[in-house]
Amino acid sequence: MTPKNLRQIHRFLAPIMLLPIVLTVITGALFQLGEMLGQEERIEWLLDIHKGNFGIIDLQIIYPFLNSLGLLLLVATGITLWLLPKRRFQKKLNP
Repeated sequence: MTPKNLRQIHRFLAPIMLLPIVLTVITGALFQLGEMLGQEERIEWLLDIHKGNFGIIDLQIIYPFLNSLGLLLLVATGITLWLLPKRRFQKKLNP
């Protein structure tokens, strides 16, 4: 796989995965905070969202799998691109 293909995959996947990953992190952190404060009953809906139950749309079966697969692909392509030799850009001099 060429660096150009890796970059294209990474650029395509990053905006798609942003919302699910941020949503999972925020709902998980808020639920943990509520649990520490003894408010589990009042914030159980956060755990539903965290697991992929969005009311009418229930993705609990595939949401964690898609979330983890997308994150692993982002990490793999990101690390691979980071480890590639850096291109050096030269200024073109206009005669």
